[in-house]
Amino acid sequence: MSTVITPPIPSVPPTSQITKADQVDPPEVLSMQISSIEQAEALGLPIPCRAFDPEVFFAETPADVEYAKSLCGTCPVKDACLTGALERREPWGVWGGELFVQGVVVARKRPRGRPRKTEVMA
Repeated sequence: MSTVITPPIPSVPPTSQITKADQVDPPEVLSMQISSIEQAEALGLPIPCRAFDPEVFFAETPADVEYAKSLCGTCPVKDACLTGALERREPWGVWGGELFVQGVVVARKRPRGRPRKTEVMA
């Protein structure tokens, strides 16, 4: 018997609305990957990009981008979404749990402004 570990959803979403996508689904739903949004909707599975404001997935701040990526963690069409975004060469946004900047997947969003002149100890 395998255990599915999901990333925690931040306690305070950047939007004021809480929808049913914020609720935790049973482990068998979380491990299921569906190939299309239509199939997922027919099964009644929550799809975060349909339940939340689309602006969340095209956020400007690094914190909001990380929140959007965490929403994708429980999405049943995550793999299909990422594959489609790579094929279409999406210019920006969060697709399939990954951040696209100028058509390339990047690890994290840099904040606005000039970069620091010196390295910051992490």
